[in-house]
Parts: sequence; structure tokens; C-alpha cells
Amino acid sequence: MSRDRFERLTARTLVVPQANIDTDQIIPARFLTTTARDGLGKAAFYDWRYTADGTPKNSSPFPPDGPGERQILVAGPNFGCGSSREHAPWALLDYGFRVVVSSDIADIFKSNAVKNGLLPVEVPADIHARLLASPGATVSVDLESNQLVMEDETTVAFEVEPFARHCLLEGIDPLGHLLSQDAAIAAFESEAA
Repeated sequence: MSRDRFERLTARTLVVPQANIDTDQIIPARFLTTTARDGLGKAAFYDWRYTADGTPKNSSPFPPDGPGERQILVAGPNFGCGSSREHAPWALLDYGFRVVVSSDIADIFKSNAVKNGLLPVEVPADIHARLLASPGATVSVDLESNQLVMEDETTVAFEVEPFARHCLLEGIDPLGHLLSQDAAIAAFESEAA
């Protein structure tokens, strides 16, 4: 499956400093009745954004119509813990985020995120603390060089698993990569026959 390539993003941050934000907070279980990705943004952080009757909460850090230019979510440590639901990165992407930054992102969430086009970036604790203390800061995330650049030009390297990085840069998921190898697979099969 193809999607937008991720090379570089310069955007403002939306900061949610809470630790241990789990996938049920990202998208509550009652919204997991679909396998369609489109429209899940309305359920992203639903219980943080709306009251039980669907009225927007004034105290929510999440704008009702999406993050706008704040496409980089800076979250507290242990982001994405909990269940392995793939709907969580789907909801974040559909809501409008392209990058999640934290000092610690749950492994299963990271795997699901990169497979779906959401870039998880782990940074050292001191950089994380500075980002948490600067909501709305403009940050650049460069996947080609694996660097995050802060407003004051502080640059920090981050790691992304090489195959996941390749897929993000090419705008494909693992199945899309496999399909792009169709000619090589056919050539191999004809040689083996």
C-alpha cells in the first residue's frame, strides 16, 4: 500500500506531558469496530476531547478540528503502552499528526506506527524535558539524516529501524515493498523453474 513519503517535516508541537498514555486513551475500545482508517481521527483521544454527551471539553489540549500546524505530538514517557491495537496510529494520523516524540515509546506501538506512516522519535531525557517545556515550538524532523532540530538549532540524532525508515522514505508499507519487488520475484522464479 502506498502513502505519503516522509522525508522532512517542520511543524509546531502539541505537548501532552502525561506519562503512560496507553492505546485505549489514544483511541478508546468502543471505536475499534472498523478496519477502515479514514475517519478515526474523530476518535483520537476522544475521552480527553469530549464529555460523555459529546460536548467538546474546554480543558482538552487537542483542538476539535485537528492539530492544524501542530503535527508533532510531544508526549510523556512510555507513550503507546497497553494493547497492540493498530487503530492507535491510524487515529493519530487521521487526526493530523505525522510524528510522535517522547523519551520512551512502547515497542509494539513503534512497530505499528512506522508500518502505517507515523514516525515515532525517541529522544534523550534532557531534550524531551526541553520539548515538554516548550509547547507550540517549531521543530524539524529530518528522516533522511535521522535528526530532530529544535527552535534554538539544537540538533539530536534519533534511530529508526532501517527497513521501517526505507518504507517511510519511499511512502510504502511492508506489503507495498514486497509488491514493488514483483519483477525480481518473477525473475527468480523463472530461473528456479
